[in-house]
Amino acid sequence: MLFWHNQQEHLWPSPGELYPAGPGSLLREPLPLPYLKQEELPSVPGAEPPCPAFQYVLCAATSPAVKHQEEALTYLNQGQSYEVRMLCAANLRDAAQCPRLLKSVVRVVFHDRRLQYTEQQQLDGWRWNRPGDRILDIDVPLSVGVMEPQMLPSQLNTVEFYWDPTKKTSLFLQVHCISTEFTPRKKGGEKGVPFRLHIDTFKSSDKELAAEHLHSAGCLIKVFKPKGADRKLKTDREKVEKQPLHERDKYQVACDSTVFTECPPWPELTVGPHSPPGPLASPHASKLLSPERLSTSPPFALETVGGSTAEDLTPGASIPETQQWLHRHRFSSYCRMLANFTGTDLLKLTRQDLIQICGAADGIRLFNTLRARPICHRLTLYVAQEAPRQENAVSKNYDPGFYQEISLDELSAVELMGKLAEFLALPANQIHCLFHQGPGGILIHLSDQVVQNLKDESYFVAIAKKVPNSDGYYLVLTKV
Repeated sequence: MLFWHNQQEHLWPSPGELYPAGPGSLLREPLPLPYLKQEELPSVPGAEPPCPAFQYVLCAATSPAVKHQEEALTYLNQGQSYEVRMLCAANLRDAAQCPRLLKSVVRVVFHDRRLQYTEQQQLDGWRWNRPGDRILDIDVPLSVGVMEPQMLPSQLNTVEFYWDPTKKTSLFLQVHCISTEFTPRKKGGEKGVPFRLHIDTFKSSDKELAAEHLHSAGCLIKVFKPKGADRKLKTDREKVEKQPLHERDKYQVACDSTVFTECPPWPELTVGPHSPPGPLASPHASKLLSPERLSTSPPFALETVGGSTAEDLTPGASIPETQQWLHRHRFSSYCRMLANFTGTDLLKLTRQDLIQICGAADGIRLFNTLRARPICHRLTLYVAQEAPRQENAVSKNYDPGFYQEISLDELSAVELMGKLAEFLALPANQIHCLFHQGPGGILIHLSDQVVQNLKDESYFVAIAKKVPNSDGYYLVLTKV
């Protein structure tokens, strides 16, 4: 049965009431901890600790194999919908200054410091391997009280929604990435990395004004393939049960639900022209960002620097020109990492060097872009204009020695007709048919199949003729 916040502040349920456990659970009896001795009770204030303004509860069991000094860990199945109950304290609900609607932002981010340093590469690599998929989704049909859910394509790991603190709010989330996708293969198998499920709550305000932050909390999770979380919980339970009695006391008591712990708000990444990447101050000092969000505050202006507009990076490119080239080719997230590289420095890097710097997906893409070759067209024809034979002929400037190169990529009659119309200075909408002069001077309709069978680098003479009783034309190609 769901618990909702319809009671007074002092009647918020205890952990044992909110998260009922089995008959053998230790939640029914107080733990004999040293700081609860009778002689220390006088020094403890008589008033109850203040109740938090907000509380988020993930309906998923915590692991029984976590020691007391460690943070609680929750196992989730990939793609399974899990309920997150959004609870609000009665004093905040009843306050006149409390807004009618609140905005919450939910993120799945890395807990590992090493992965926080390479978060953008990890996200881009996941996007490359799983095109069209998201890391975090809202199961809208199951959710209750969730308004205006937003799942932006540019932010795969973030969802936003509005909710009314005076009504029941139950959010159902789905995590589609698994922990082992971000773990390098090692001897003896893979060990999945933990994620943080982080929620920030704000007062809803106008889009022009910055939202006022109210509360933040998070919990530690690991995501397994379908049914993998259930097997992992069973394995952990058996592991603890095999321990001696004195060793079992070192582990936390597992709960059927996970309470988010309060933490600082998730910081927005600000990039300045002189801000070095520096070490992270805390495990919460970075977040997964999309290339679109990073490009909104580039460290260098996107205008042309030094008047260079070439698409290819030249060895003589300066540092600003190299930064501009990286922005133009969608490598903005690596501009800070390559801030001191000139064109020569970048071109000297090998394929393996770029993979180590940018990761497999973007490293290969950067290597191919640096050494990009001109696109080879599928068919190339050489066409000249025929001398005018009639007074109403369109061709006026005839040069028998002038040929125009026409390159085709789609190998279609429509593409060839458009290129010929441009060459003959005719409106494309006035050309009705395209013919090829065959044996004996017969006219053969040029279909897509005929165009596909034309020999590469063939020579033709083109002429535009008026269609009788019409303003249109038809084109005739004669092979030389």
